[in-house]
Amino acid sequence: MASTNTATTHRTGGAGSPTRSPLVGWLAVVSVTLGIFSIVTTEILPIGLLTEIGSGFALSDGMAGLMMTMPGFLAAVSAPLVTVATARVDRRLMLCVFMLLLAGANFLAAAAPGYWLVLVSRVVVGVVIGGFWSIGAGLAKRLVPVRAVGRATSVIFSAVPLGSVLGVPAGTFIGDRAGWRTAFVVLGALTVGVLIMLVLVVPPLPPVQTTRLNVLRGMLKSVNTRFALLLTFLIVLAHFGTYTYVTPFLERVTGADSPLITVFLLVYGAAGIVGNFLGGALVARHPRVTFSLAAAMIAAATLLLPVLGRQQVGVLALLIIWGTAYGAVPVSSQTWFAKATPHAPEAASVLFTSSFQATISLGALVGGVIVDRTSPSTVMALGGLTATLMVLTAWAHVARRLTWRSNT
Repeated sequence: MASTNTATTHRTGGAGSPTRSPLVGWLAVVSVTLGIFSIVTTEILPIGLLTEIGSGFALSDGMAGLMMTMPGFLAAVSAPLVTVATARVDRRLMLCVFMLLLAGANFLAAAAPGYWLVLVSRVVVGVVIGGFWSIGAGLAKRLVPVRAVGRATSVIFSAVPLGSVLGVPAGTFIGDRAGWRTAFVVLGALTVGVLIMLVLVVPPLPPVQTTRLNVLRGMLKSVNTRFALLLTFLIVLAHFGTYTYVTPFLERVTGADSPLITVFLLVYGAAGIVGNFLGGALVARHPRVTFSLAAAMIAAATLLLPVLGRQQVGVLALLIIWGTAYGAVPVSSQTWFAKATPHAPEAASVLFTSSFQATISLGALVGGVIVDRTSPSTVMALGGLTATLMVLTAWAHVARRLTWRSNT
């Protein structure tokens, strides 16, 4: 039994029992992955439909970008609050509740007569992101044998690039042909299907560790945790400050039409899947190199887009680089948080989710202000400079540590 000042309170029971069939465990992993896929697709679907939704409500690109800003801010707040408030509730039940809320949010967006109601639906999406991610990101070790935890974690995180490679292009395709509202209806139906799968294949998951707010506050005292927060902030700010407005860039600078934009987003997402598994394989052994390399590739891609982005071949090559790089970012960030707080895995997931989502919102908000006042090319260039700052910060930290070691 843990003492009162430890990070977590341990309990017995739950999934992860060796008597459970491995097949059932992997089906549960797949269902959690599909849940995150639905969440990621819902969160970033407006990127592919930004101009269509904006024109439907007579909004500027920056104002339409609030659809990306709202969920992130709410997720950042809800991640710690919801996780702490439901700490004693079976985790399977919470996953199902979040999927039900997500389905409702998608159907609400599809039926919204005014933009304000779309934003209300995005508030619900934010709560779902904060709660589901905080619980689901660290569930692999409770669902599969120890030897398979690494692979299962990579599978769960593959939902992030899968949302780009399948969800967003598919949603954009449906929106182009049947309207953006239909895209949200289809996504709501998919979410209902995921809910049914969670009910059928995920075993009961009584809380093993109870996360408390004082645990999260204590984690912030760690130098490693604060450094992980800083790097995550810089790279996610760079990415979502630019990627949120990639569709306006492709339309105005590249001159691409809707079908071609769908192809570009599909290629980007496919590269992200490759990057996710490459990053997952490398980050455990070389965390700093993996994270820094991903940031350097994002910096190169976004800085070069204003230069090479007028040519379709140039855009395609840079989106492949960008997608591969960003595919490694979520798994790299989550791994850094987990290594910084190995004694509190769910708390680490909460901090990861909260910081990631807050920065997504800030990036979309800042990018929206810039794109409305300047141009999509300026947004890309500033994002590239921010990613470069992340690389310099990471390696300055390395240099300080090497200097300290040589002097001791």
